[in-house]
Amino acid sequence: MSTIAFPAPDPAILARREAIWADLARLMPAGGLITSEEERRAFETDALAAYRQVPLAVVLPASTEEVSAVLAYCNREGVKVVPRGAGTSLAGGAIPQEDAVIIGLSRMRRVLEVDYPNRTARVEAGITNLAISDAVSADGFFYAPDPSSQLACTIAGNIAMNSGGAHCLKYGVTTNNLMGLRVVLMDGSIVDIGGDYLDSPGYDLLGLFTGSEGQLGIVTEATVRILPKAEGARPLLIGFASSEIAGACVTAIISAGIVPVALEFMDGPAIRICEDFAKAGYPVEAEALLIVEVEGSEAEIADELTKIEAIARQFNPLALRVSQSPAESAAIWKGRKSAFGAMGRIADYLCMDGTIPTGQLSLVLRRIAEICAENGVGVANIFHAGDGNLHPLILYEAAKPGDLERAEVAGAEVLKLCVDVGGCLTGEHGVGIEKRDLMSYQYNPVDLEQQMRARAVFDPRWLLNPAKVFPLEGRFQP
Repeated sequence: MSTIAFPAPDPAILARREAIWADLARLMPAGGLITSEEERRAFETDALAAYRQVPLAVVLPASTEEVSAVLAYCNREGVKVVPRGAGTSLAGGAIPQEDAVIIGLSRMRRVLEVDYPNRTARVEAGITNLAISDAVSADGFFYAPDPSSQLACTIAGNIAMNSGGAHCLKYGVTTNNLMGLRVVLMDGSIVDIGGDYLDSPGYDLLGLFTGSEGQLGIVTEATVRILPKAEGARPLLIGFASSEIAGACVTAIISAGIVPVALEFMDGPAIRICEDFAKAGYPVEAEALLIVEVEGSEAEIADELTKIEAIARQFNPLALRVSQSPAESAAIWKGRKSAFGAMGRIADYLCMDGTIPTGQLSLVLRRIAEICAENGVGVANIFHAGDGNLHPLILYEAAKPGDLERAEVAGAEVLKLCVDVGGCLTGEHGVGIEKRDLMSYQYNPVDLEQQMRARAVFDPRWLLNPAKVFPLEGRFQP
C-alpha cells in the first residue's frame, strides 16, 4: 500500500451527493455534468496513476461564466473543487477526492485572438500546448515551452505547474512566456491579471498564480508570447561510457558560455528502451547520451556545433553524430519526446522532478544509482541537463507487494538529495501529492506558514485543490 495519505471525505457532503448533482445540473448545459460512477472513474487519477480517488462529480464548462457559476455554488455550499486540464500531471496535482467536484477545462480550447505585431496570442486555458504553435505556425511563429506531453497537456496545467520542456534552456519556462490571465476565484469572481503588455504595475500576481497548482483560482484564459521561428535547427547526438562523464561534459558546455536551445540527457537503460521504441539511431552501446540542439542561420548553427564538438571530444565520446536531415532530427526528438511512454511499456514508474545546480550532475547521478540499488528498485534517467531539471524514473512492479513503497522511499531520498546539493524539490511537475510531505524538508515552518497565508487570502476555506502541496499535519488554518 502507498505511503501517501488522503484525508477522509466529509460525510455531510457525501450524504448530500444527489442534491449537489441536481444543483450542478441546473448550472450546466446538457452534457456538461458527469455523475455516473463509471464515467466519474475516468477522472479518478492523472499521470501519477499509482493513486486513485473517484470524484463526487465532474463538470465540463464551456465558458468562463460557467466556471464562475460552479465555483460560486461550491464556495457557498462548502464543496471542494479540483481543477483539471488534461490530467497529465506527474505529481498527482489533478487527483480528486471523494467529496470533491472536478472542473475540467477540456471544452475550453479556442484561440481567441492572435496579435502578430505585438507577438501575443490569447487562448482558452483548455487548449493543448502544441495547438498554440500549430495555430500560428503557418505565419512563422511558435509558442516556446514544450513539455514532453505537449501533444496532450493544456495551457491551464502548464500554468498551474509552471511547466518547461526540452527547449526551456534558451526560451524559459511557462512564467517567462506568459503575459496575462483571466482567473475565476473560489467565490466566483472573475479577475484579469496582466495583459498583452509587459510589466504590470503593482504586485506580481501573475508570478504568484503561475505555479500555484490550482490553489488560488481557476485560469480560463491566458495571453502568451509567440516567437518567430528560427531559420533552422539541428541536433547533435553524443554518446559516453558513463553518466558521470556525460554530466561532466554538460558542465563544460554550460561553463563555456554556450547556451544551446536544448541539452537533454539519457542514461543507458533509457537509451536502449527509447531506441527500441522510436528507432531514432541512438548509440545503444553507450551508457549515457546527450542530445544537444542549436538553432539560427546555417553559419550560426555550424559555429555552435563546432564549439560543442570540440568540448565533447575532450571527454572521449563513444559516438558523435550531427543530424543531416529534417527527418533525422524528427526521429531524434521522437525518441526523447516518447521516452515516458516507451518506459511505460516495460515497467511501472514514478517520475521524479528535482532540480540541481548543473555542477552537481556527476555526483547526483552516481548517488541516484546508489539510492535505487539500496532500495531494490531500478532507475532510468531522462532529463533536461542544461538547467539541471532531473527526471529519474524510479521503476517498480505494481503487482509486487511492497515495490511501490520501496519506489516511494527511493524517490523521496532522491528529492532530498537534490535539496541537499543546493537544488529544490520540483522544476516543472509541481508538488501535488507526490512531494507534499517533503515540503518541510526544503522549507522551515515560517516559510511554509507564509506560503499558506498567501493561499488563504484567495481561498479562506481551503476548498480549491485541497490536500495538495502543503503537508497535512500542522497546516495553517486562518
